[in-house]
Amino acid sequence: MEIPRTMTGAPVLETPSASQQPPLPAASAAAAPMIAVRGLTKIIGNQEILRGVDLEVAAGETLVIIGRSGGGKSVLLKHLIGLLLPTGGDIRIDGQSILGLSERRLAPIRKKVGILFQGGALFDSMTVEQNVAFPLREAGERDVKKIRAQVAEALEVVELAGHGHKLPDSISGGMRKRVALARAIITRPRCILYDEPTAGLDPVVTDSIDRLIRRLQKRFGVTSVVVTHDMKSVFDVADKVAYLRQGRVHFHGTTDELRASADPDIHDFIAGRSSGIVADEGEN
Repeated sequence: MEIPRTMTGAPVLETPSASQQPPLPAASAAAAPMIAVRGLTKIIGNQEILRGVDLEVAAGETLVIIGRSGGGKSVLLKHLIGLLLPTGGDIRIDGQSILGLSERRLAPIRKKVGILFQGGALFDSMTVEQNVAFPLREAGERDVKKIRAQVAEALEVVELAGHGHKLPDSISGGMRKRVALARAIITRPRCILYDEPTAGLDPVVTDSIDRLIRRLQKRFGVTSVVVTHDMKSVFDVADKVAYLRQGRVHFHGTTDELRASADPDIHDFIAGRSSGIVADEGEN
């Protein structure tokens, strides 16, 4: 029997059947979302904040979450990194469920996810450099040269090179947001969560933050989830949009689909009209 050979003369090895092959690692499964939320519920006191949220975010995608105040946007964001425990449902980060995990087992998952808190959450007594380096030191990094190099790179990415020696109270609000973002990316996470990244900023600074979010996506291929009320930011940065209404995903789609929606509630939200808001708030 003749053995088939390659052009170099090496024998062609028979490929094992699917049942014989070892399973592919989760990261190589192209269809697996970076974030998957299934039936997520959250009750705080006697108030049902999340009422069965289903959502997926593909790797490298920027999802913007919008909705009225008190609709559960920031609560949902905090669930994605395990800062809040859900009443029910499931959350998977890069294919792994985070529910019921101890802090020790959550740690490697959290390394994949950076977060920019609404107020920045900088340490006032630390310089910009020290704030940015904080996650590295917390992770046990002791190589001073390595820390300095990574901090310098992170500050360059957010256009703050040369400001490392300053204290947070000596820089502008927009710069503080960028310092917080540099801290969020210092460990090279695969995903970044943004909680109202442009809140309280003027339109020019808001635009610079939006461009920075896009630049990080393109430069590092990060997955991003952005909570915002700023509709200009929504259309500037989003690949997909999720509109939360009364604790559920009322709409999920592209920005073009959002604009084309015939839903009057979505039209009112985009235009900033208050029709029906009193009745809706009474139901939430």
